[in-house]
Amino acid sequence: MEREMGFWLLLGVCALALFAGAIQKKVEWLLNLFLRSILGTVAIYFVNGALASAGISLGVGINATTVLTSGILGLPGLMALYGIGLYRIL
Repeated sequence: MEREMGFWLLLGVCALALFAGAIQKKVEWLLNLFLRSILGTVAIYFVNGALASAGISLGVGINATTVLTSGILGLPGLMALYGIGLYRIL
């Protein structure tokens, strides 16, 4: 009986350690997505302002799709958004 209890206790501790590691990775991933989305939104805002002051009407709107695109893909996502905008006006 004592040996079986030790087995279940060891199994529980291992499962708890795996669960804690998975949650930590998930939180790290979500925080990374959140920060990249904020930075991407700020970048879109300033690039739109710079383009408007230069007389170029290539504004990328700030909405859920563009925020998630910049959050998930980062700088290549921002470049893709402006590439699509350029393609749209040509």
